[in-house]
Amino acid sequence: MTGSAVLMDRIYRRQRHIYDFTRKYYLLGRDRLIQRLTPPPGSRVLEIGCGTARNLVAAARAYPDVEFYGIDISSEMLDTARHTIVRKGLTAHIQVAQADATHFDPAILFGVPGFSRIFISYSLSMIPGWQNVLRQAYARLLPGGELHVVDFGRQERLPWLFKVALRAWLRLFHVHPRDDLEGELKRQGIPGTIERPFLGYFQQAVCRRSA
Repeated sequence: MTGSAVLMDRIYRRQRHIYDFTRKYYLLGRDRLIQRLTPPPGSRVLEIGCGTARNLVAAARAYPDVEFYGIDISSEMLDTARHTIVRKGLTAHIQVAQADATHFDPAILFGVPGFSRIFISYSLSMIPGWQNVLRQAYARLLPGGELHVVDFGRQERLPWLFKVALRAWLRLFHVHPRDDLEGELKRQGIPGTIERPFLGYFQQAVCRRSA
């Protein structure tokens, strides 16, 4: 088990039981992302950093004719995810596996070559090698596929004290907002658009691979 996996398991061993209840108040934009996925019928969608499967369950209900997959480095979170998927009666629609988002092979994990949609919800800010995650995700898109990202933004238009306090609190959970997300996408040649709603509290990117 890698050091990142050990750290994530330590963080979420107890938090996973209250994660969804507490995070709904400040992980803004997740449902908006799901609404914008609009995957083609019969396609495949991957969530990187699927956690408790909260997003996968919501997406599977919104798009019942689509196959969903999720990866996470934390075995603790995946344990909760699998129980949730069974409890919601979605085992035929969602598969999850343990993997490092900086280097993974969907053919080995799930027996599929790629995905029409890949989304990353508040995970980039917790992954040290987040640049490689973007590279991997874009490479795993099928032609015409889309990468959707939502995460903490720069908070550039929020009160300075709020920003300082928020970031100090996030650091306690090893969360580091990726202020250079837009720049990194450009450096990697990944075309896309970025929005920064709620005074920059969060940022949302949509990147499309050419057909």
